[in-house]
Amino acid sequence: MPDKIHLTVATIVYKDNQFLMVRETEHGRSVINQPAGHVESGEDIVDAAIRETLEETGWHIELSHFVGFYHYKSVANGVTYYRLVFVANPVSLDTQYPIDADIDEVLWMSADEIRNNQNELRSELVVQCIDDFLQGKVYPLDIIRNRL
Repeated sequence: MPDKIHLTVATIVYKDNQFLMVRETEHGRSVINQPAGHVESGEDIVDAAIRETLEETGWHIELSHFVGFYHYKSVANGVTYYRLVFVANPVSLDTQYPIDADIDEVLWMSADEIRNNQNELRSELVVQCIDDFLQGKVYPLDIIRNRL
């Protein structure tokens, strides 16, 4: 198994009882995920969450809270992913923004729709993060102390 770790960020964007989600293809399989991606070398994690959300959805966002630090070891590739999850408010949609080629579709889904599609989720972290958010397990952004 690969001895690698990946630092990723994900954003829970919630509006009108719907979550901003993306459908992407991973290893030839269509999966649903929050806007998420890798933190670039030297990049601030807060900036990475804002950037990844814009690149994957075209939405400009404003982060409001931190949900948590999660980890997941992929059965598919043996890589361990460390995931920092933020909550954000949608500010505006840039319909002209070029969405990442990896994204097949941008969706707004209810929590029930997400749970009813468990077999399509990129990982079990998708629902776990949403459940934590819905249970009010959120923290102020100033818990993040490593702003670059």
